[in-house]
Amino acid sequence: MRDTADRPLRIVYKLMGDPRNVAHAKKVVQEKHHKHKDGATAPQRGNKAQLCKQKQAVAEESPAPKTAEAARPAQPPDPTQLEKSLVVLSKLKELEFHSRGNIEKLAELSLTIEDELKQKAFVEAIGAIYSAQDAFQSKILKLIEDYEVECARLRPPG
Repeated sequence: MRDTADRPLRIVYKLMGDPRNVAHAKKVVQEKHHKHKDGATAPQRGNKAQLCKQKQAVAEESPAPKTAEAARPAQPPDPTQLEKSLVVLSKLKELEFHSRGNIEKLAELSLTIEDELKQKAFVEAIGAIYSAQDAFQSKILKLIEDYEVECARLRPPG
């Protein structure tokens, strides 16, 4: 495949397509998700202040009781809450999967930069990125573990 200048396509375009198309598709999916989730269209620009006022008004009208934690186990688990929680858990696991892939790619890049290309100026920067990704990986694994416990609590007994 070739681009408009009759040059071979870069590897990123072969694997993912044109980044503008990927970004547009992501935006469309997010908009559809938010529209479906809210049951209405997304708020227009300029309505942010109005939205904040509405949220504050709702929060002031219904303050959460401080004993909600104690009352939680007495309530029967809501099946829709379990279903939604399982979707969240699935998305968290997907994030963890991609995080693991990022760590592997960063390790390969680090070796290439340090050993093959001998570009010492970039070794520290890629090491910092690797450390940050590794910290993210640790935190998301802990979150997944805790969230699995919550999903198990929401499951009906039996």
